[in-house]
Amino acid sequence: MGILERISEIEHEINRTQKNKATEYHLGLLKAKLARYRAQLLEPTGKSGGKGEGFDVMKSGDARVALIGFPSVGKSTFLSTVTNTESAVAAYEFTTLTCVPGVIRYEGAEIQLLDLPGIIEGAAQGKGRGRQVIAVARTADMVLMMLDATKGEIQKKLLEQELEAVGIRLNKKKPKIYFKQRKTGGLTINSMVPLTKMDEKLAQSILSEYKIYNGEVLFREDCNADEFIDVVVGNRMYMPCLYAYNKIDQISIEEVDRLARMPNTVVISCNMRLNIDYLVEKIWEHLNLIKVFTKKRGQKPDLVEGIILRNGASIEAVCHSIHRSMVDSFKYALVWGTSVKFNPQRVGLTHQVHHEDVIQILSK
Repeated sequence: MGILERISEIEHEINRTQKNKATEYHLGLLKAKLARYRAQLLEPTGKSGGKGEGFDVMKSGDARVALIGFPSVGKSTFLSTVTNTESAVAAYEFTTLTCVPGVIRYEGAEIQLLDLPGIIEGAAQGKGRGRQVIAVARTADMVLMMLDATKGEIQKKLLEQELEAVGIRLNKKKPKIYFKQRKTGGLTINSMVPLTKMDEKLAQSILSEYKIYNGEVLFREDCNADEFIDVVVGNRMYMPCLYAYNKIDQISIEEVDRLARMPNTVVISCNMRLNIDYLVEKIWEHLNLIKVFTKKRGQKPDLVEGIILRNGASIEAVCHSIHRSMVDSFKYALVWGTSVKFNPQRVGLTHQVHHEDVIQILSK
């Protein structure tokens, strides 16, 4: 029996098993086996396991956004609208056959936008060019999921299932579980909170499925079997996702209002160019980027060319962005902005900067 047949058999068993307290243990083991087989399926085999022609795109700019969706939902039109890149657009499916990169310029940042070929059902099993599409999506900082507003939410559910199957977790945080595999000493499983969704026996069985018999596990929150499997497998990607419902000019105002109120969702019309600027603004927010400005002693700050950083970045990150040797000669920094109580305020390397702070670095 091949891997695809085994995956199909396990999925069928999971679907037909009633979900209750009595079946938690059985379902946990099935999910562990399913995750193991899916990992084997997606592993590249020999020379044929590369990304494929047109998919090996060098990462550039301040952040990378993977634009994914089913065929003919408007991805290429959106790329052509917000960047200077022309991506093939036509009224038939599978117009885009390779990965087409473009650059969104916003708040001084260069955001690389990758228009990936339309994902079809079964992408996780390698149908179409799903395997290559997913490999590129895993390198992104966030996912922009383009959906057809005229088809309701079915596309969203199907795409989430495909990405979930290959270890991409959308708008989720990594489970607070400490796990370390050891060579000897047996298994040690402890918990800082009461476990209501799984127990020590199930944790041992899941580890046994992966042939792990020595290690340390510490639950810092009440997690279920799926979350524990994710930690054990260790290659899961947790990234923000923004859902863009296109073609709102073809549905009722009531439906537009309903979709617009959903979490992490923006409603747009690429053809009529409705709400495109707002979508770009939300992409910036979901990437969690900030821009800071620098100032030389005795001069006015440069409010044109800012430095793009991740939210939560420190003065040390600012120094590295200017020049990698600046930290060695760093004395202190003066900061104007919302991250300090006084303007200016003297700070050290560990001080966290905020959006649009002005920073002056003083060296020894």
